[in-house]
Formats: sequence, C-alpha cells, structure tokens
Amino acid sequence: NCQLSSAPENVGEVKVVDQNETSITLTWEKVNDFSYYTLRYDENGEPKVEIINAPPQGTSVKYVVSPLTPGTKYSFTLITVFEEVHSTGFSFDSVTVPLVVDYVNVTDRSLTSVTLTWKKVNKAWGYVLEINGVRETFTPDQSSDVSHSVTPLKPGTAHNFSLVTVFSELNSTAFSGRAVTTIDCASVEWHVSTSSIQGTVEGEFTSATATYNLQTHVSPGGRDVSFTDLVSGATYEISLKYNTSSELLDQCRHDITVFPSPPSNPHCDYYGGGYSASVIWNKPVGVWTTVEVNVTGESYKVDDIEEQKIIIQGLQPARTYQVSLNSVSGHERRSNSLVFSCSTDPRGVIAGSVIGVLLFCLLVCLAVFIFLKRPDIISRKKPFISGSKQTKTKGTLIPVARFPDHFNKLNVDDNRGFSEEYEDLAPVGTNQTQKAAELPDNKVRNRFKNVLPYDWCRVKLSTLNGTSDYINANYMPGYNSNREYIASQGPLPATVNDFWKMIWEQRVKGIVMVTNCTEGGKIKCEQYWPADIKPCLYGELLVTVRSEEQNLNWTIREFSVEHKNTSEERSVKHFHFTAWPDHGVPEGSEVLIQFRELVRRHIEKEGARAPTVVHCSAGVGRTGTIIALDVLLQQLEKERGVGIKEFVHKMRLNRPHMVQTESQYVFLHQCIMDSLQPNQKPEDNIYENADLIYENATALRELR
Repeated sequence: NCQLSSAPENVGEVKVVDQNETSITLTWEKVNDFSYYTLRYDENGEPKVEIINAPPQGTSVKYVVSPLTPGTKYSFTLITVFEEVHSTGFSFDSVTVPLVVDYVNVTDRSLTSVTLTWKKVNKAWGYVLEINGVRETFTPDQSSDVSHSVTPLKPGTAHNFSLVTVFSELNSTAFSGRAVTTIDCASVEWHVSTSSIQGTVEGEFTSATATYNLQTHVSPGGRDVSFTDLVSGATYEISLKYNTSSELLDQCRHDITVFPSPPSNPHCDYYGGGYSASVIWNKPVGVWTTVEVNVTGESYKVDDIEEQKIIIQGLQPARTYQVSLNSVSGHERRSNSLVFSCSTDPRGVIAGSVIGVLLFCLLVCLAVFIFLKRPDIISRKKPFISGSKQTKTKGTLIPVARFPDHFNKLNVDDNRGFSEEYEDLAPVGTNQTQKAAELPDNKVRNRFKNVLPYDWCRVKLSTLNGTSDYINANYMPGYNSNREYIASQGPLPATVNDFWKMIWEQRVKGIVMVTNCTEGGKIKCEQYWPADIKPCLYGELLVTVRSEEQNLNWTIREFSVEHKNTSEERSVKHFHFTAWPDHGVPEGSEVLIQFRELVRRHIEKEGARAPTVVHCSAGVGRTGTIIALDVLLQQLEKERGVGIKEFVHKMRLNRPHMVQTESQYVFLHQCIMDSLQPNQKPEDNIYENADLIYENATALRELR
C-alpha cells in the first residue's frame, strides 16, 4: 500500500517581537501542532536555511535568528514541514537595528554656535541629532562625513546632545556628548586697579589665569574672577578654560592692562629766565610707555622711559602754574593725575619792575604834557584806538603773513610737525564722563562703542511717557557762539525718528551731511528722508521732499517738516556732500570750500538763531573737518589769522575724536593755504598719501 501526505498549511502570521544590531526574534502559532519548520533568507548574498524543531509543548514557537548584519533588511520565508512535505511558505520582511556612531567631534566653537562632526557608519543610514530639546534629521547622501553647525546657543554654556542612527524607522542606541560655547571676555565688566583685575564672568569655565611675561596668576575659582599682586601698568592675558573628561578647552583670551603707577616726587626747577620751567619726576613703579605732562591746558608726552624731565616753554616769569603728571601704559591706561604747583623764575621781573616804574612815570609826565598842550583831545568822540573783535578761539593765532612758513615748517621731515601736533590732541577731553551713552538702554543707539557724547554738552530730547532723552549728538562751538552746530552720528534704523525729533526741537534750519548712505558696500548712514516725493512719517513728523538739485559733487534738498499734532510746518535745507570718498579726501580743497560757502550763506540768511546739524557716519571725522573749515575760514576773514590746532582742541572738549585722522588735520591746513593762494595749485598733494581718511578707522580696529 502507498500512503501519501498532503502539503501542510502555512503559518497564519509571523510576529517580530525583538530586534537588535545582530538578531531578530520571531514568534508564530503552530500549524496543527506541527513541530518542524524551515526558515529561508539571504545573508550577504548567500542563501541561508535554518531548520527549526519546535518543542512539542505549547502552541506557539519563538525563534531568534542570528547572527545577522546590523542595519540590514531581510526577506524571510517560513515553511511548515510535515512528513517531509513542505508548505508553500509564509514570506515577510524585517530589519536589524543600525550601529551607533563611533564618536562625535566638536570641531568648532563660538559664542553662539558649535559644530559637530561624525563619520557615517553606513551611507544608507540616516541620523537624528537632539540638542536643547530640538531634533534635527539628516538624510543619507554620498559623503562619508556629516558636519553640522548648531545655532543660536547661549554663550558660555554646556549643551548636552544625543545622536542616533536611523534605518527603516529603527533607531540605534544614542551617542551622548556635551558641547560648550565660548565666553566673551571683552564684554565682562572688569574692575582694574594698579595691582588687581576683578570681574564676574557669566559662563562655564573651570580655571582662570592672568599671564604677564613668565608670571602667571591663578584665580581662586568660582564666577568671581580675581587676580591680585599684579605689576602696575603691565598687560595681562586673561585666559579662561573648561576642563572636560578628555580635554582642556579654551573659553576665551583677553588682554587687560593694569593701571600704571603715577610718577613720584614731582617738582620744578627754574629755567629760561622764567619763560620756561623744568618739570622733573622719579620713574613710576612697574610698567609704563609714556609720561604725560599737562600745563595750562597743553599736553606734552615723554616717550623715553629713561628721561625723567621735560622743559616747558611759553610760560611767564614769576607765575605759579598747575602741573599734572600721568603715566600711560599702552594706549588706554592712565594713572591718577598727580597735581602740583610749579613756579617760574621771578628774578628777571624784579629788574623789570624798576624799569617799569620809571617808564610809568615817564608816560604820566608825557600824558600831562599832552593834556596841557591839547586839552581838546579828551573831548573826541571817537576812541584813539578803535575796538577789534575779540578772538573767538583760545590760543595764539597764526597771522596770514606767517601761515605759509608755518605750513612748510610742519610739512618737513614727512609731515613730522603735523604728526606731533596731532598726537598732542589725542588726550584732549578724554577724562570727561559719558554716563548717559553707556546706559544699557542707550548702547543700542550708538553706531560705534568708542564714539560717545560727553554728558555735559550732549543734546537732550524731550521726554514723554518714559521715553529716553538720549541721542548720540553734541552741541559744538562755532565762531559766534558755543552752540553754533550740533555734531551727530548718522541715524541708525532705530534712531531715525529721534533724529527728526532733534531737528524739530532744536528748530534746525539746515542739515549738512558729509557721507553717502552706502560706501564700499557698507551702510554708513540710514536714509532718513523720503526716497521720492511721497511724504514719510517719522514719529510725529511728516517729512516731504520739496526740491532736489544735484551737482557733480553735492546735492541740495529742501524738506518740508510738519508736526502732525499741531500742523505747524517748517522748511529745512539739506546740504549733502557726495564727493568725499570712503578711503580718501575730496579731490582738492576747492570743491569742499565751495560747498562750505553754500552752507555759510544759508546759515547767515536763515539759520543763525538755531544750531546747524552736521553729521557723517560716526559724527566725528568728516563732521569735525567741515565744522572746523567753516569756523577757520570765518576767523581767517575777520581776524587775518587762524588757529587750527586751538580750534580742534576746543572741539574735542565737546565731542571725542573730532577731526579723527591726521590726514584730515593736514587737509584743514591745505584748505587754509589754498584759500590764501587761490590761484596756485600745490605741486604735491601732501595729504593724498597720508593716513587714509576713514572716519571710523579707530572704531573698526577695536571691533576686529
């Protein structure tokens, strides 16, 4: 007899109950309590057959398929076997879990970002990065590495992250790590003395050191950084580090100069018959680069640290002068002023007094003789000597006849005279307060952090409902008054309304603009007037362009300004000089002198009772140059003499950095020369190859 068995049924369903990198666990219900099954699949391109002998007890089968390749998709066929007869087979797919990445490197760190880089485990796998609760997915591409920058992050903070590998919706175990953003040491409010540096640092760091030469000081720890027993006047490199389990990270490096000690034992000796004095001191303790001597408002520098005295000339005999000494370290740190009295030699005055008494007696006798001979002279209505206009600028004027010689003297030895004069002006006004400009709410209203208005002469806006009275602008002296101009920075997008508010409240009739809105691809000033004839509302002021006249070198506009609350309307003239290049000076002085004439005629006709607003970008370089040119040409005309250094000195008492570069200072002298010799052209434009006039050069150097 021949017995035949029919083919068994396939299993009804196979469930995947567990998956890891190298195995897949399956479970299914037995078919008619059969115990034999065959599992077929491919492993790395080779067919695999596994015979499964299920235990007789129980109605279900559980089977672990291994070893398998991580992150791989498998196609399985499960066949029921009965009496060596096979079912057609139940087919299904499943995948193994992908591997985790070996390591994640932090390849770059900044204040607000970190860059994470890792090698791909398999080009077909994706990745999910989670940091600060934010998840980002990276899909496969052909590259072997993944580099990703995470931003924005909080400075000086440790940020935990995790990275998982993804394949067919299965995630690997997570790689966990930590990335730390850096700290901005320059923004810390450091408190500096002659022997210490202290400050509270917000951010993650584990050690803080201050190094000068081979000497290193370590802060005790914590957020309050403190270094003591430092060398006066020395520049220390402050270094903050963060110690991880595997490396030491640089959080920031910053140079800070300690205040220098003042010179000691200052005194004066007689010199030059009383018309000079010798100021003498002992060397300061520690490090310094310069000793500054200030007498009668003039500043003198002694750069030779071995020199311990200076001869001050231009004094008067038998006088007592106040002298102050400062030691300077680097470009920013000055000691506290050491003030003392200095008396000049009186001996020449004694002999002069005797002669003076004799001359006085002689003059009295002469006067009596004239009165007896000409008694009618006392009844003259006109004075014998007519009054002259009082000099508006302090200091000695250079007469017209002597100015060419003065100019040529400054010009010798590659402009050495100009350089020395200009360097003397550097400290003028710098000891004055700028508290309003440094308030946190006002810092955003400043274009540059080193061009801030002095408190005593800053322009104040009216306040309403808690609004700020601050604008980056100062009243400036002119020839006729101490508030003849307002020097202002070019408006920022957030200060355009404040600018027009100042124009209205100061009843300004004229605005002089000596910059273009964009120069060299950089925004120098926000355009604060309408781009066309359509009126624009700036705060409470409606501004309309009534006319515009374009010249090769300048544009003249007329604005109508109307207050929307009162309907009062005023006219404002806009003088826009467009030919002052970003890295240079106007092509010759003639063009700027002509432009100044237009401004001067308008001031004398319309705006003499209100200040004229002058601005460039920062409001100090080109602004200071055009204001000085206007005043000096008036002085030249009315007094037949000019005091350029004296007026720049006066301007810098009202606003820092006025006439900001040496080239601008030379250019002012050239303008005066060309005004005295209008038909002569200089053979060599001496300011053309000097420092390029760039009004914000100093600020940009500090922000690099």
